[in-house]
Amino acid sequence: MSMVNNIPVGPFHPLLEEAEYFNIVVDGETVVDIDMDIGWMHRGHEFISEQKSFTQSIYLVERICGICSTSHPIACVHAFEDVDNIEIPERAAYIRSLVGELERIHSHLLWFGLAGHFIGYDTVWMWAWKYREPILQMFEIISGNRNHYGMMRIGGVAKDVDPARIPEMMKILDMVDDKMNMIIKVAKDDPVLRSRLKGVGVLTHKDAVELCAVGPTARASGVNTDVRQDEPNDAYGWVKFDVPVLPNGDVYDKFVVRALEIIESTKICRQCLEKLATVKGPILNNVKHISAGEGLGRYEAPRGEVFHFIKTDGTNRPIRHKVRAPSFNNIPTYVASCKGIPLADALITLASVDPCYCCTERSLKVVDINRDPFQIDLLKLSREKTQQIRSKIHE
Repeated sequence: MSMVNNIPVGPFHPLLEEAEYFNIVVDGETVVDIDMDIGWMHRGHEFISEQKSFTQSIYLVERICGICSTSHPIACVHAFEDVDNIEIPERAAYIRSLVGELERIHSHLLWFGLAGHFIGYDTVWMWAWKYREPILQMFEIISGNRNHYGMMRIGGVAKDVDPARIPEMMKILDMVDDKMNMIIKVAKDDPVLRSRLKGVGVLTHKDAVELCAVGPTARASGVNTDVRQDEPNDAYGWVKFDVPVLPNGDVYDKFVVRALEIIESTKICRQCLEKLATVKGPILNNVKHISAGEGLGRYEAPRGEVFHFIKTDGTNRPIRHKVRAPSFNNIPTYVASCKGIPLADALITLASVDPCYCCTERSLKVVDINRDPFQIDLLKLSREKTQQIRSKIHE
């Protein structure tokens, strides 16, 4: 006898680090469909950016996501630089790629920990977050901050790397390599991980292409796509690295792809540090003006391609700033990968694309054609709602 039920996940749920709502339709213990209800977070970054100077916009987009707090600024400065074909110094290019790859390492290690926690394997959680800590120390060595590094500028970077600290950072990368090889061995040999992840939540190559998946989500399904290789920028055209691609599309392959990517990221970081030990010169071009025009910025964030579009009018602020985060592409793959799997596997499948809802959602204007002047003031509505609640409490 068929027993179809709806199971709500969110908008606030222990699995979801940010607000989002999923209605999981199950027949008994089998997932038959998922309905996503977006729009729970109104960030307004695009609208706010149009009221800020170019430098302020870079700081603003750095705070779209705490984990991708270099990926968005890199894509943003690429877009600004694209307007006037601005070149950056060689040393600045290596610093950009170094910081970007360190962010990839710390993001993937964070995901490993959360994935282990979601399946009740807290040893993996403690391992991954312990090994992530020295990477955050490297950020502090380079920028002075463990998060929100404030490194990106139009025409280069804000801070240089101290050559005296390079041997210390090389030792940290050696440690990460050693621990990642151990984690890869665990993934291959541990029966718990294999039984919980192998064959679970499969996203086929066909579905990945049709749904325009990006990043590790696509590469775990056999799609060889990576902005660093397809459209090299900064130092990516000068360093050697491989792009791991696996064929099965399940949660296990998503786990292994990220582990292999960390190994490749440490290779890139080493090459950048070696160059920074020898390459001399400035880290920032003195860009005094951005012409009127349009620019595109792409970067391979830890979750996949992040895209920024900038339109300028010759003043010191953008008149249009469009942001597309990788989770915008990857979140819809849930429906394809979750159908037909047991309910117990649904949450780890949801988590396997490493979703960032705050990256994805933003609100510019909400239009109601029945109102004059055809615009809803969300802030005003929120304040009115708060006042209604206060009135009821004091009644």
